[in-house]
Amino acid sequence: MLSRRYFVRCAEIDFSHRIQCMKKFLKVLSVFSLYSVLSILFPSVTYAVCPVCTVAVVAGLGLSRWLGVDDTVSGIWIGGVILSTSFLFASWLKKKNITFPYLTVISAAIMYAIVLLPLQFAKIIGHPLNTLWGVDKLILGTLIGSVVFLTAVFADRKVREIKGKQLFIFQRVIFPVGALAIMSLVFYFVTRH
Repeated sequence: MLSRRYFVRCAEIDFSHRIQCMKKFLKVLSVFSLYSVLSILFPSVTYAVCPVCTVAVVAGLGLSRWLGVDDTVSGIWIGGVILSTSFLFASWLKKKNITFPYLTVISAAIMYAIVLLPLQFAKIIGHPLNTLWGVDKLILGTLIGSVVFLTAVFADRKVREIKGKQLFIFQRVIFPVGALAIMSLVFYFVTRH
């Protein structure tokens, strides 16, 4: 995954280097897109949350950091990525016949630690001037993004349960990614100065 420093460094250097950075970003995005297309064309297993959704969340996170979007909005996407990968990891473990009580909760705790602890040690999280409502913007965004993502996943499942089918194509992707996008837009206006 591309780090925050990568995008900040790209923003600080001259135009020719920005073009190179954009080319690198587009290569990463094309790999994610290729994976998404291959996942759609050659589905193998059903996951708790589909890999296409995870790829879409990661691409949204990378793009928002590259564009210099507020940390709260980026945190919303980080929360979605963490929760999505937690579900995928738990699903993968179940597929390998590795099960134990609270598997999903423990995998989520591991994913949160893997993402947030390095940000804490790098002093990206915890800067006293990077707060909203007294909470670090990345932490706040991550919490909100996780709750929104989880709510959207449950809403998708509930709709499928009630209707007995999906309402439209890619509903499983559109519900969580759409919910994260709407919440990002809300916090874009909240954090605008």
